[in-house]
Amino acid sequence: MMRIYNSLLLTGVLSLTACGAKYDVVLYCATDQITSEKVVKLFEKKTGLRVKARYDTEASKTVGLVNALMAESKQPRCDVFWNNEIVHTARLMKRGLLEPYASPQAKDIPRQFQGPDHHWTGFAARARVFIVNTNKLGEDKKEQWPHSIWDLIHARFKGQGTMAKPITGTTLTHVAAIFSTLGEKQGMRFLDGLKSNEVGILKSNGETMKQVSAGIYAFGFTDTDDYNVAKTVKAEPVDVIYPDKDGIGTLLIPNTVALIKNGPHPENAKKLIDFLLSPEVEQFLAESRSAQIPVRDSVKRPPHVKKIGDIKVMEWDPIKAAEWMDQNLKMLINRDW
Repeated sequence: MMRIYNSLLLTGVLSLTACGAKYDVVLYCATDQITSEKVVKLFEKKTGLRVKARYDTEASKTVGLVNALMAESKQPRCDVFWNNEIVHTARLMKRGLLEPYASPQAKDIPRQFQGPDHHWTGFAARARVFIVNTNKLGEDKKEQWPHSIWDLIHARFKGQGTMAKPITGTTLTHVAAIFSTLGEKQGMRFLDGLKSNEVGILKSNGETMKQVSAGIYAFGFTDTDDYNVAKTVKAEPVDVIYPDKDGIGTLLIPNTVALIKNGPHPENAKKLIDFLLSPEVEQFLAESRSAQIPVRDSVKRPPHVKKIGDIKVMEWDPIKAAEWMDQNLKMLINRDW
């Protein structure tokens, strides 16, 4: 039996390595290990193939693995990148690090969730939402709750809102989507408003969920998976708002899976990709504690998981967002938060 050890690398990335054992495919995964590791084990059981998996930490979400893939580009160690978002996947494509692969499992996935020339495929999405502490804002006063991204920086909510620092993960993706869709002027209005409105800037979406649940802040931007943990797993006094249903809509961020160019095990990599894109995995992720939203209406989901058709989805271009991120990531990292 393969012996597994967890070790914290100097890069801050949690790596799951097989010591002294052979493996058949290498996976880098930015989706929460508590959920994705179960999917990996299902694949191993179903196929008999052994997976060497490397996972991100919460604090370095996505960026750690993306930087590793870029550093290894001349001699790739990874076969498959399972990302918990899409913009960093587009950045890798722009650098020529992804190999197109049209998985047969993607035939019924809507085109909007597929990258150009099959460089990646999206599945199992999360939405960027407000998690609201009902004790702080009043469960009977929903009409007065924040309902737009601009409410986060509105004077009437000064000092009450919070979000993760937008230098990693889906919060970074969200800011890139705002800038690339609404333009520089509106994007800077949003960023500048965070400080002037005394928005709490935290280390992660998970910390945002915890501090809103505890009533330290009245509301905050996070993802639907973090909200679901607070509401259905921990039974915290929270509710959810899908913002801007009367405006630009709610940002929807799918998981993405991509084949790494010149990876060491290309055929087994395709088998892993096919499995990750299967309805079985989307259903598993919808039923898991992360409550991810299937991109196919045909996939079964529990009642508390919305259909995409029930959400006004924000229209945005991940490739344009990736271009903006490449040009402005240092600005965000060096910004005085």
